[in-house]
Amino acid sequence: MRIVIITAGSRGDVAPFTGLGRRLRDAGHQVAVAAHGSFAPLIGGCGLDFRPVPGDAQQLIRDWSQAASRAEVQALTRAYADGIADGVADAVSGGADLLLTPFGPAPLARAAGEAHGVPVLGTYLTPSFATARFPLPNARDLSRGNLAAGQDVVRRAEGAFAGAVTRLRTRLGLPTGPGTATGAGTGAWADTGGLRPPVFHGYSPLVLPRPDDWPTGVGVSGYWWPARPDGWRPPAELADFLQAGPPPVFLGFGSMAPGEGERLGDLVTAAVRRAGVRAVVQAGWAGLHALGPDVLPIGDVPHDWLFPRTAAVVHHAGAGTTGAALRAGVPAVPVPVMADQPFWADLLHARGVAPRPLPYAELTAENLADAITTCLTDPTYRTRATQLAQGIATEDGAGAVLSHIGRAA
Repeated sequence: MRIVIITAGSRGDVAPFTGLGRRLRDAGHQVAVAAHGSFAPLIGGCGLDFRPVPGDAQQLIRDWSQAASRAEVQALTRAYADGIADGVADAVSGGADLLLTPFGPAPLARAAGEAHGVPVLGTYLTPSFATARFPLPNARDLSRGNLAAGQDVVRRAEGAFAGAVTRLRTRLGLPTGPGTATGAGTGAWADTGGLRPPVFHGYSPLVLPRPDDWPTGVGVSGYWWPARPDGWRPPAELADFLQAGPPPVFLGFGSMAPGEGERLGDLVTAAVRRAGVRAVVQAGWAGLHALGPDVLPIGDVPHDWLFPRTAAVVHHAGAGTTGAALRAGVPAVPVPVMADQPFWADLLHARGVAPRPLPYAELTAENLADAITTCLTDPTYRTRATQLAQGIATEDGAGAVLSHIGRAA
């Protein structure tokens, strides 16, 4: 079966699909990942075909931070969504028997699938169906309750792509009447966003159980762990540093804070010195570069290899990095910046594997050092992290998706 995984965004929106894609490939399917061009080496290095999707999420985040008005932000977002729509159309026209899609581009994938007669399977990385049990990521006004706030989140997310969906449907010769812009419509599967069940969520039910008020067929499968590029070996400098002393603290902010590397580097350098710890500091999109005799700057390193060798992980609480730290069984210091990150940061604290989140806007060298010290000196964080990791290790999220595809083929 020719399977095309459609995704867009930062590395955290792409990496989990390398693991899921490789599992599907190893089962005999032909797998391509449609993503932004910067991820072609990652996808190809994991043995998967690549199909390009226009857009640069790193530049978009930078442009958002420099935008002079809300109207400018909206214009940037519309242009980005239009590029994704064009990429989705081209990727599917290249041949597919099944499309897999996370929540964001799902309406675009559904339109392309409808035009080409290709079924679409939802493979979501964050909770994306409203529930009374908890507020969805990006929920705003909770005064009306979790369910209403969650419904508002879904509407806003669909609205961000509505214009792109309409233009894509026009390009593909599809109707553009009421309901089609969101991809949900009013048919039999309207309650699952227009996607035929099941819809899988790629995180652990031990971290966030499936709410009982979700639509039938919407479930939580377990994580889809990123694949390591073929032939990857740890840099000698990193291996030597790890062996030269006690486990270090990892600090990295992933795709966040582009252009703030110098300021953030000074802050991290001071915090590490104040906390008296060894540290591995990942550059990320910020270009973070901390200095010190017990500090090692690094580039991209597979988290599944590095995190188990650390004492704690300071991170931005993106869905993928959150999952990697949980899998490693190490405590965390969450420093959320935007989007779904405050949601996962609060969840880490609620599960007892991290102290209270330290929002990026409030970050100082002093409070970061204090949070690291708390994380390392209170043994309950590591104990709970170890227990949770043991449970997560028994799950097979990719296997659940593979089994469904095998039955449906």
